[in-house]
Amino acid sequence: MAEENYHIKVMSKQNLATAIDWAVAEGWNPGLHDIESFYAADPNGFLMGFLGDEAIASISVVKYDNSYGFLGFYIVKPEFRGKGYGLKLWQAGLQYLEGCNVGLDGVVEQQGNYKQSGFKLAYGNIRFEGFGGGDEPEGIGLVDLNELSFSEVQDYDSAFFPTERHVFLKHWIGQTGSSALGIKQAGKLVGYGVIRPCRNGFKIGPLFADDALLAEELFLALKSKATPTENVYLDVPEVNLAGVALAEKYSMEPVFTTARMYTGETPEISVNRTFGVTTFELG
Repeated sequence: MAEENYHIKVMSKQNLATAIDWAVAEGWNPGLHDIESFYAADPNGFLMGFLGDEAIASISVVKYDNSYGFLGFYIVKPEFRGKGYGLKLWQAGLQYLEGCNVGLDGVVEQQGNYKQSGFKLAYGNIRFEGFGGGDEPEGIGLVDLNELSFSEVQDYDSAFFPTERHVFLKHWIGQTGSSALGIKQAGKLVGYGVIRPCRNGFKIGPLFADDALLAEELFLALKSKATPTENVYLDVPEVNLAGVALAEKYSMEPVFTTARMYTGETPEISVNRTFGVTTFELG
């Protein structure tokens, strides 16, 4: 490895756009407007490796607070793999998150490497692919999340994430081209979800609900925002059997799996009410 020419820098927003393009090439299908939400979560949490002036590797190590961070976007350009550049970037990323419990959603074939760095398997996730269309359910208390007080959304979200993520969440539910819907019953939020446009079709994420019936109603409402010819994706924790059953009920097919792993103890989040993961990149 040409050590003297290899250096690591905090990404600019333009660098992050490059990393997102690399993710497209890897088949990860990021959202069209994810960059604003991602960068807002932690502008210092995106690192890029350069060989001279050429960007060749990326990693995100978003620090939500001093107790929890999430690792993603770990990509080395194909022609530079196997030369140690990625490992140096990985080490720099984990150093930034030192002292944090670190989560990731990694490709299954890399589990062994992640375990060598101290990550332990919590559960798997399954990406399901189907189609949009259908009618929005009526009479179930659907609300636009952006018309609620943000604190109400934040309070509900707190059961599903290891720590507070209000900066990211505010951007996520308001991002361009997305629909963010909740269900209120007896004056209380009992579920919410977001559908956003991606390079290919749309992704629903998150999809959080107090029970499977509410999750299904939300899923149908979100799915209706896409046309019957557009692909819709849902990333379901495989331990949530009701979530897997929901995807299968609507003829969605599994196309991709990841391993949710942590360096510390598995956080006490409500996986049994998580019918769709927010995003594999940031948790």
